[in-house]
Amino acid sequence: MRYTDAPARRDELLRRLSAEGYVSSSRVADELRVSEMTIRRDLRQLEAEGLARRVVGGASLPNLGHGRPFDERAVTGSGEKHTIAEACLQLLDGAVTVALDAGTTVAPLAGMLPAGSTIISHSVPVIQAAIARDDVELVAVGGVYQNETRSFAGSAARRTIADYSVDVAVLSATAVDRSGILCANALDAELKQELARAARTTVLLVDHSKLGARAPIRVGGLDLVDIIVTDAGADPDDLRVLREIGATVVVAGETVDALSTTGDAGVDVS
Repeated sequence: MRYTDAPARRDELLRRLSAEGYVSSSRVADELRVSEMTIRRDLRQLEAEGLARRVVGGASLPNLGHGRPFDERAVTGSGEKHTIAEACLQLLDGAVTVALDAGTTVAPLAGMLPAGSTIISHSVPVIQAAIARDDVELVAVGGVYQNETRSFAGSAARRTIADYSVDVAVLSATAVDRSGILCANALDAELKQELARAARTTVLLVDHSKLGARAPIRVGGLDLVDIIVTDAGADPDDLRVLREIGATVVVAGETVDALSTTGDAGVDVS
């Protein structure tokens, strides 16, 4: 179908942005049977209205608090993030091969894991931290570099992760609600899914601001992970909702037991 009407065309662009998080100017121009210049004009208009953010080759969803640059996100709530990472570390006793996702809450673990650990990661900050140590083995996952997440993604990254058997994968997320785990980048979502498939046990680290929040890309249901770790700032109602639908949630500061790396979360949250 040819979209000659500008409002209809922009509605279709917004629909695709909402579903996929990104649109390619050249690809959508071919599919809508209009010129690439027309699509660029549409995207400029959507950006002016705050509905899209133009990037090289197309547009992505606007930064609505969850698509901020990595360095900006890293200093936001850094205290809570370190507390969450420390709580996660208590769960990892006995885990030898640990996969670390690309997220500011996960990144501190690279410097905390015990000597002798094998770290698998596509996150540049994690890779850099592991390189600075001489007591861990590093599997650096390459691929297409994503500046927003400071990580590598794409088919090459997925293939590398699929080749490994992981004791524990530690994931991050942009948001978590009763529907599941959400993020703001489609390529990032694919890597999270691959990490969970490769691991015997999967842990999700999210600070309290992510609970009940929203993001455009669905990573999976809450059953994708074995346990969620958050901080003491979490709203009790958010915790109740997650626990009522079957999620195992640990609040940093609670006494917990180490996870079983055979796939059973042996966590005592009583």
